[in-house]
Amino acid sequence: MTAPAIRLNPRMHMRALSGHPWIYSNEIGMDAAIRSLPAGSIVRFQSAEGRALGTGYFNPHTLIAGRILTRDPEQQVDAAFFRARCAAALALRDKLFDKPFYRLIHAEADGMPGLIVDRFGGVVVVQANTAGMDALIEPVVAALKETVKPDAVVLRLDTPARQTEGLGQEVRVVHGKVDGPVRLEENGAAFFADLAGGQKTGWFYDHRDNRAFVAKFAKGGKVLDLYTFAGAFGVQCAVAGAKEVVAIDRSEPALALAKLAAEANGVTGIMDIRRAEAFDAMESMGQGGRKFDVVIADPPAFVKSKKDLKPGLKGYRKMVKLAAPLVRPGGVLLAASCSHNVSAEAFAEEVARGLGDARRGGRILRSAGAGPDHPVHPLLPESAYLKAIVLQLD
Repeated sequence: MTAPAIRLNPRMHMRALSGHPWIYSNEIGMDAAIRSLPAGSIVRFQSAEGRALGTGYFNPHTLIAGRILTRDPEQQVDAAFFRARCAAALALRDKLFDKPFYRLIHAEADGMPGLIVDRFGGVVVVQANTAGMDALIEPVVAALKETVKPDAVVLRLDTPARQTEGLGQEVRVVHGKVDGPVRLEENGAAFFADLAGGQKTGWFYDHRDNRAFVAKFAKGGKVLDLYTFAGAFGVQCAVAGAKEVVAIDRSEPALALAKLAAEANGVTGIMDIRRAEAFDAMESMGQGGRKFDVVIADPPAFVKSKKDLKPGLKGYRKMVKLAAPLVRPGGVLLAASCSHNVSAEAFAEEVARGLGDARRGGRILRSAGAGPDHPVHPLLPESAYLKAIVLQLD
């Protein structure tokens, strides 16, 4: 069937014509027929004069109303389309990694806006975050089964973004079976992820390179891993030769996974895994004069929406203010933000202010984002959500 055509308002097509994958609702000449289209409908986007801009999906109820899937006016968005896109994403990761533990599909940058797929060996976890991708979930799963040939496929249809799109929340296994935590490998260490109940897809592959970098400073030293989640930073530091690692999180299920990782890597005797609120723990340790060679502060998003920006920035500043005194002279601090509403410049400024509040100086050793399995669309710099700054403090 021919997809319906949606025309943009006069002179509103240039951004899409230049390659931007999003079309905003105020760029579209809305009428009753267009507004009545079901959320997630496949449509053909055109300029006011009828020039083809691409085929994608449409949601009349959201600010980002259109997301372009292909610029080729002859290409069909079908099973073959997704097989080709999945195969291309897999070929790239095969060049980057020796083992099958990575983000396989990263939305717009892999040509599949609204879709996230993480790979855990023989299991893949799929997030469909938009109405359009939700409507296409069957050909997506079919393409993954054909290209990746997984033992199991888990749908994590429970993200906050789905609520914005008017979608429901659910988690289900649609292929194979998953019993309990799934083992994964990263930087030579073993970890465990709860694919059905853990945060996001169950693991955060984005920090892989940052964890490897920080672990270089751990040998023979003491490490504090705040917001440890499943122990990724802390356990890697222990494996790298730290003599003591204090790992803190407020989630008991996450800490249980961190303990499994410590056992699997033979570092249980080095790890002090405890439940606590990070800010409370930092204040208590600061008052007690505790010092560490490495301090890692990698919190969940402080800024989940633009209205949270001001208090969230203050939160990052306070985090650094409390963390910096815990770093011994010559030691290192990693401060991170996964809030996509916070720019790299704004985060760096708050880190600097926090250091000033703590009366600590030093130097930036590394300023980085996510690893290469989280590519960024060239025209969507805001999708470079992860910021990580590593400093050596005087």
